[in-house]
Amino acid sequence: MQTSILRTKPRTTVFLINQFRCLPSPTASDNGCSFYTQQQQQQLNKSQQQVNVVGMEIPVQTQKLLKLSRTVVPRLTDSRHKGQYGRIGVVGGSLEYTGAPYFAAISSLKIGADLAHVFCQKEAAIVIKSYSPELIVHPNLDDENAVEIIAPWLERLHVIIIGPGLGRDPEIQKTVIELIKVCLQIEKPMVIDADGLAILNDHLDLIQGQRNVILTPNAMEFRRLFGTVASPASESDKFCKERMASLGEGVIVLEKGAHDRIHIPNTSEIYVMPSGGSGRRCGGQGDLLCGALSVFFHWSLEANQANPGFLAAFAASYFLKHCNAAAFQKHGRGMLATDMIGEIPSVFARIFESNEGTQC
Repeated sequence: MQTSILRTKPRTTVFLINQFRCLPSPTASDNGCSFYTQQQQQQLNKSQQQVNVVGMEIPVQTQKLLKLSRTVVPRLTDSRHKGQYGRIGVVGGSLEYTGAPYFAAISSLKIGADLAHVFCQKEAAIVIKSYSPELIVHPNLDDENAVEIIAPWLERLHVIIIGPGLGRDPEIQKTVIELIKVCLQIEKPMVIDADGLAILNDHLDLIQGQRNVILTPNAMEFRRLFGTVASPASESDKFCKERMASLGEGVIVLEKGAHDRIHIPNTSEIYVMPSGGSGRRCGGQGDLLCGALSVFFHWSLEANQANPGFLAAFAASYFLKHCNAAAFQKHGRGMLATDMIGEIPSVFARIFESNEGTQC
């Protein structure tokens, strides 16, 4: 297969977490954020200074990382053309699951990407397209020559999201495995979520030793990926640590939960995000996170940050918690993921573009 599309130039990513001045020690005095009450912050700091088998849990320095995150957000200027602020691809979408790829793609546009492509199965394409005319929808994922059709498009994009609404069809999974290989071959940054993570359960070797890959498992997905073995707890913890470490230095794991955790596999460090959002856990929030993460990932890479995956994971996690809180304040128990989409522009402006943006 030949293509005339110009490849993006390779980037070298070096992870220097221990030397990253904006990252904390557990006793840092400015870790606080008004997400916490003073009592909650003290309890969190106490619990997170303990060392477990998997690694050291360290609260992030929220305010310093927010300031750093704001430096990677590109200024809007007439000198740039369409596409330079971000071209995002989403591989996912099946008959049963059409909302997930839509949420991932539309959130990337709302945050500031210029173009969003969705590569889905034929039966999902018309439905996804009907959600928004902004999305570029490719109904080729279940074609016999899907890889040949989709691969040239991947060359044009900045970050590829793998998994939202993908489903568990074995033939589709085989196709996606080949697309992941294409992304790795052309050094295309990836965010892997949902059914994309299900593929990695049996094929973790696909990304071991690779770079510019972010995994976004929830609690259940995390256990499946790095889960226990049928043996005593000490052996299970050892298995988890070894499986995590096998990913290498170029992979970041953003574990979603009440306190999102950013795992640095090669150092066993675990950076704990502040709590936030609300008790409303409606479907689609993880997909919104993927869209946000993909854009922050692209911007961090473009800004030549030493730890682009880490910074993108922090910014996306922090941002989505605030979108949840803002939507919940208006809609309460009836809040949906679509309500969070409506909050994206104002929350983004407040956090990343105003002088007061670092205040919670």
